[in-house]
Amino acid sequence: MEENSQAREIIVRVLKYDGRERRRWTAQVVKQDGPLIVLDAVFDEEIQHDLLGTIALGTVSKEYYWLDRWYNVFRFNERFYCNLTKPPVFDGSILTYVDLDIDVLVESDFSYKILDLEDFENSSYPTDLKEQALQALEELLSLVETRSFPFNE
Repeated sequence: MEENSQAREIIVRVLKYDGRERRRWTAQVVKQDGPLIVLDAVFDEEIQHDLLGTIALGTVSKEYYWLDRWYNVFRFNERFYCNLTKPPVFDGSILTYVDLDIDVLVESDFSYKILDLEDFENSSYPTDLKEQALQALEELLSLVETRSFPFNE
């Protein structure tokens, strides 16, 4: 396990399936362990989110990415927000992932809501990609339900 004694700053890029950039931010790599990359990021602006409400400027987000998994997990304000994605690509300075619409909001009591599943199912994504993403959703929900890493942090 490689724990960085001195965190380094990287850029996180989120792409739409068609390759267009959706958003980007900077984050600190705090841990790399095989395919797992853990980042700390700070919101550089106040965000109004439909379900999460106001995310204040300066809110810290702990972000978990796996180079071999089809999801990532963000933890902030005692909640988790999970994105179904294609596995990210990390070149050491930029971590890039393709967002696949489905999100999972996990409350502090571990109840959860699956978001945008209908949009995903009605999308024109290839069948094999849809199957892979739905399999990843099952894996992710199993981690939540059993309170396995990173939901036990």
